[in-house]
Amino acid sequence: MIEYIPGLAGVPATESSISSIDGKNGILAYRGYSIEDLVKHASFEEVSMLLRDGELPDKKRLDNFKDVLHKRYEVKRNIRSMMWSLPATGHPMDVLQAAIAAMATFYPDAGAQNPDSVYTQSALTKIISNMSTLVAMWARISAGYDPIPPSKGMSYAKNFLYMSFGEEPDDDIVKLFDACLILHAEHTINASTFSAMVTASTLANPFASISAAVGTLAGSLHGGANEDVLKMLDKIGDSKNARTYIKNRLKNKQVIWGMGHREYSIKDPRASILQAMIESYVKKSNMCLSKRFETALEVERICEELLSSKGVYSNVDFYSGILYAEIFKIPQTHFTPIFAMARSAGWVAHWHEQVGHNRIFRPTQIYTGADSRDYPKK
Repeated sequence: MIEYIPGLAGVPATESSISSIDGKNGILAYRGYSIEDLVKHASFEEVSMLLRDGELPDKKRLDNFKDVLHKRYEVKRNIRSMMWSLPATGHPMDVLQAAIAAMATFYPDAGAQNPDSVYTQSALTKIISNMSTLVAMWARISAGYDPIPPSKGMSYAKNFLYMSFGEEPDDDIVKLFDACLILHAEHTINASTFSAMVTASTLANPFASISAAVGTLAGSLHGGANEDVLKMLDKIGDSKNARTYIKNRLKNKQVIWGMGHREYSIKDPRASILQAMIESYVKKSNMCLSKRFETALEVERICEELLSSKGVYSNVDFYSGILYAEIFKIPQTHFTPIFAMARSAGWVAHWHEQVGHNRIFRPTQIYTGADSRDYPKK
């Protein structure tokens, strides 16, 4: 008998050297480097190269990569026209998935057969570069405004914020946003990464694979959880209502958004980093804590009191949504596309790793249907 494991939970699907998780000790590392060190010392561009190449780049290679990445911010006019033709009410993830898939038509030679070719490597860089532009473009287009052209002289994080709001953000805001990108860049074989790998295993082009990953990330059980956290906090309304709300949710066996993670039995290290950075920024800028943030702190405190014995703590989604809404002033519908921007670095690394030692994914099934039967006579 073949054992059926729902959701393939805990089943090794590949061997990878890209990232690792120690859930018992709350450690996430990219190519052996802890995310704490990367957030403190690196940039998103540097982390993208680390994920792709396996090693940190020297200054010359990093400067060259930044130059290429930044020069490729611009989106093809045809893609821009396609986005203008879509309904303004369209969800940003649907638009992003369509735009990434359409980019394949401009790079017909970017194939899995030769993943190290200059052409294919250029396409992988183009995916990361254009992700930020596409997300910022749709935020403007869906509101009826012309997109703000990218600035080739700005970092990835700074340029996105500039394209989104039309003003150069201050250095502290850029550092915060860059940290968010680094923390979301990679997280082993999660659902969207696995989706990209399955598509890549057919030797599909990288745009098809990343488009599949975007579609998978769109689900509320994956990338959309930080939106649900804010909806939950707004529903609670005030910190004094938190205990009653949480107890009712637990009594009815309902999800408390932003709490718990399949991989971590202690607090998600990314949540710890984001919480500390938010508190540091609030203190430095003399910013008053919003009622929503105060409610979040109380929700976490009560959840730790009631759920820590079960290994349930806050995850990265619990604080990322608060950060995007309260400090960056980004609309909720654009939270998951920003997640996709960051995760594109991990996706392209896994695409390259998959096709480098490829075998098509072909799992089996356990049949539960009817036994053999004859077609009824008429």
